Formats: sequence, C-alpha cells, structure tokens
Amino acid sequence: MRPRFTIDEIQTAALQIVDRDGLAGLSMRTLAAALGTGAMTLYNYVRDRDQLEELVAEAVIASIELPGIGGDWLGDVRAIATAMWQGVRAHPNAIPLVLTRRTVSPSSYAAAEGLVDALSRGNLDDTALLGAFRAVLSLVMGSAQVELAGPLAGAGRDEQQRHVAAQIGALASDRHRRLAALAVVSQRSSATADFARALDLLLVGIQASAQALTTSPGHGPAVR
Repeated sequence: MRPRFTIDEIQTAALQIVDRDGLAGLSMRTLAAALGTGAMTLYNYVRDRDQLEELVAEAVIASIELPGIGGDWLGDVRAIATAMWQGVRAHPNAIPLVLTRRTVSPSSYAAAEGLVDALSRGNLDDTALLGAFRAVLSLVMGSAQVELAGPLAGAGRDEQQRHVAAQIGALASDRHRRLAALAVVSQRSSATADFARALDLLLVGIQASAQALTTSPGHGPAVR
C-alpha cells in the first residue's frame, strides 16, 4: 500500500508551522491538522516529538541554496558560509532546533560537504581542515544564535539591534568607555555587515594557516 504522505511533505508542513507559530505551535495534533489527517496516523511516519524536531532541523539545513563553485577557494568558502547563514536566518523560530538537534539524514549534508570541499582546496592538512571547518560552522551558527534565538527574532531585527546597542551604550556610559564607544559603532552597523566582517577576519586566519602549512618543511598534501 502506497504511503499517504512522504517524509518531505511532513517536514515541509512542520517547518511551516514553526515558521508561523514558533516551536510552541508544533505538535502532532497541529501537524496532523495541517496535513488533513489524524494525529495517530503520523506515528506511522514519525516516532515521537524528538524525531519530529530533528526533521524540522534537517529541513532548514537542506533548504540552503548553495552557490556555484568558482576558482577561488576562499571566495567559495565565503559564499557557502554566507549561504548557510542566510538559510538558517530565514527560519528564526527553528534556530534552537538547528543548534541542538544533530542531523542524521544525508539530505542535510550538502552544505557541509560543499564547505569541506572548498576548504580542502586551500591545501590545509587534515587537522587544520577540521579546525577550519568547525570554526566556520561555529561562526555561522553562533551569529544566527546571537541575532535570532532571542528578543531580536521578529521583524525589523536591525532596528531592534540598534536600539539594544543604544541601551548598552547608555548603561556603559563613562564607567566602561570602550564598550560604550563600541556600542556607538554598532548602531551604525547591521547583522549582515557584522557577519561579513567576522567571516572576513576568520578567513584571513584560515588563509594564513594554509600558507604557513604550505611553506613549512616536510609539509605534504592532506590525506583525502
């Protein structure tokens, strides 16, 4: 007998609920209503709430639109990391799931594979490659968490960020002069600009590491 639903259909419907109503709005009952079936029917496809949340996290990651590959490995790393950040940022209500649920489906591995491939063209050895991969992922997920998994998750996030920066500056005042000065700079920035600058700084370090490895005595290509 042909299954009534596919996992993709269940994932899509669940993510739509989370996008619209937040994590609190997602349940077997609300998902069943969205699919036009009974809650018990869903247990033929999904084991429990934990697996449902894993599917939502995988749906977010799998939805990332990867850029084409160019000839510059650093440029490709920058483009892929930015696409990952934008893809996660598009689903602010799902950020806690992306951060806390390990994805075990190959359908969510394309972005990670693209990032590893781009970094591997920088002639990093295996240990440096792993460190660079984790560093880029940490920046992507950390930036998303700071911006979205909190009070700035709604519309007008940049304006809210400027308002928070102004409050920090006022509270820091003369007692914490450097923090107050930085808060002024923050009011002139945006989440997109902040992420781009942080990524550029990280890539400078990764490039320097690659160059140092290439010129060090006895350095050979990483094992692939």
